Amino acid sequence: MISVDALSKRFGSMLAVDDVTFTAASGRVTGFLGPNGAGKSTTLRIMVGLTPATTGAATIDGRRFVDMPNPGREVGVLLDASAQHAGRTGREVLTLAALTMGLPGGRVQEMVELVGLTGQEADRRIRNYSLGMRQRLGVATALLGEPHTLILDEPANGLDPAGIRWMRDLLRSFADQGGTVLLSSHLLHEIEVVADDIIVIGGGRIVASGTKSELLAGAGTVVGTASPSILADAIGRLGHPAQIRSDGSLHTDLSPTVVGEMALSLGLALTELRAADGSGLEEIFLDLTHDTQREGALA
Repeated sequence: MISVDALSKRFGSMLAVDDVTFTAASGRVTGFLGPNGAGKSTTLRIMVGLTPATTGAATIDGRRFVDMPNPGREVGVLLDASAQHAGRTGREVLTLAALTMGLPGGRVQEMVELVGLTGQEADRRIRNYSLGMRQRLGVATALLGEPHTLILDEPANGLDPAGIRWMRDLLRSFADQGGTVLLSSHLLHEIEVVADDIIVIGGGRIVASGTKSELLAGAGTVVGTASPSILADAIGRLGHPAQIRSDGSLHTDLSPTVVGEMALSLGLALTELRAADGSGLEEIFLDLTHDTQREGALA
């Protein structure tokens, strides 16, 4: 299990991470989401000992990453697939990592085959790798020591649809076997498909956390009607928010049953009435982090 407790990081006058607390449980995939500048990458770097915390702590199975005698045997990490020696071959990178961890040489070929690199690709210089190939190599390195925890930042970036499906199945299998997976990605649909739990960070603070079903269930209701303003006014008089979206639909936190009964009493015909979870994780993410979005990009 990963445990982050009251973690803060200050760079001069800027508070990049502000009292962040969460857990990622064993046997589950935890999605870690946040817009650019939200503090997500800084949090991940603190967890694996690359950036010191100002206050608080992050532990993996009760220990700090930097206190592990052979961390690669316990935690697999992929934060930047491009941070690999461009002049080495993929096989050389894996061989050096295996030697560092004290692993048998045969483990290298096992990983090459697991991540779908051909023998020719494994013997190619990394400078000639596509981004997708670098991601596969990064995942191979993370899995090399047979760790029980994975911390991955954008592992599907650069992969084609088949590669994304392969990554999804790999992470699901790892968690189903009891492993802990903390996964960040801007591919919100992929997080929605594979994650059991979701943590959303914005402005350096956790703005939402819970199981995927809990977060999606709290998304409210989407309504379609020819007179959305009439319905919105009625909802507002009850003290509930009602937002008319650019497509003309109305979004409220009331349940579909309550909204339907209200529309009936007003004599309004509805063209759509559904739980907002049908609109997926993206809508929830944007609603939670709209004040901290930077150029509309996700990271």
